[in-house]
Amino acid sequence: MASENYFQLFGLPQRFSLDTVALEETWRSLALRVHPDRYVTASAPERRVAMQWASTINEAHRVLKAPLQRARYLCELSGCDLQTESNTRMDTAFLMLQMQWREQLDEARESGQPQACDALRLEIDQARTQIAQHIAALIDERHDYEHASQKVREWMFIEKISQEIQSLHNELTDRRH
Repeated sequence: MASENYFQLFGLPQRFSLDTVALEETWRSLALRVHPDRYVTASAPERRVAMQWASTINEAHRVLKAPLQRARYLCELSGCDLQTESNTRMDTAFLMLQMQWREQLDEARESGQPQACDALRLEIDQARTQIAQHIAALIDERHDYEHASQKVREWMFIEKISQEIQSLHNELTDRRH
């Protein structure tokens, strides 16, 4: 288990589209091999190495299992720095869509009705599905990691507003009770 690349560690092709069953089976197998219970009688350095491997395996599983995290990881592996803190450049159409979603979120907040979030939540879910498909094509078919990086930043916004919608929905629901 001397691999730093999570895909290599799990014996999976370095692609966005992933065999999730193989991922889960491999994770269980690897996790069992380095489980702390197997190293109870081992020396302190052996236990430390097993713990480090367990941590690496769990982190790899967490990243590969989550589509957005997997897309980020693939872009980073290809040498693309996502610059998530400093690069806010996005497609004009997506910026307009962001403004529209923000207005809808404000309207839902002003309405005071939890169900006002439902249409926006549906729209965001559809946008998430579409962007995942677009990223899959950019990475798996075109190997265009630069454009995929831009789409990953957009997806990150989609996840952020999705969380805001859920928070607002919960807040409005709590007010009613």
